[in-house]
Amino acid sequence: MHMPFDARSEDPDDLLLRRFAAGDAAAARELTLRLTPRVFGHALRLLGDRAEAEDVAQEALLRLWRIAPDWREGEARITTWLYRVTANLATDRLRKRRGVALDSVPEPEDGAPSAMQAMQDESRAQALQQALDGLPERQRQAVVLRHIEGLGNPEIAQIMDISAEAVESLVARGKRALAAVLTGRRAELGYRDE
Repeated sequence: MHMPFDARSEDPDDLLLRRFAAGDAAAARELTLRLTPRVFGHALRLLGDRAEAEDVAQEALLRLWRIAPDWREGEARITTWLYRVTANLATDRLRKRRGVALDSVPEPEDGAPSAMQAMQDESRAQALQQALDGLPERQRQAVVLRHIEGLGNPEIAQIMDISAEAVESLVARGKRALAAVLTGRRAELGYRDE
């Protein structure tokens, strides 16, 4: 049974998790619909592999369901906890596959505006992912959380268990490294100076 988007609750994540722990299946569905895209997107940016990102997102949410009865409200936001678990799971996978070439990015899915635009979007996404893959793990995680997930430095600091100043430093170094790699590819990726 699918819940219409306009029927979704406005309940905070903590309340939905408490309701799930008490046996409310609708609360679990709502929280899953709310959190899965964020967790999957974060894992995909860190790993660069859709299948692995799906596995990591599923494992992260399973861990949330397992700890639901013991969740201590007010210690951390659920999303902060999930980002941290996702990052840890992704880091474990990255360490296991070191030295193994990444699979090529799959063909774009049907429904793209045009073949040319889809190819350009894919080239840009692949170039960004390759540039992200070239960053040290901590820089990549900080850049992804800040500029792709849109989190603030204090929340990133909590997720990564470092100071906000360290986050700023990691993000700045990561951005400089990305710019150095991508600036020379502007024309190739279809960006024109205006």
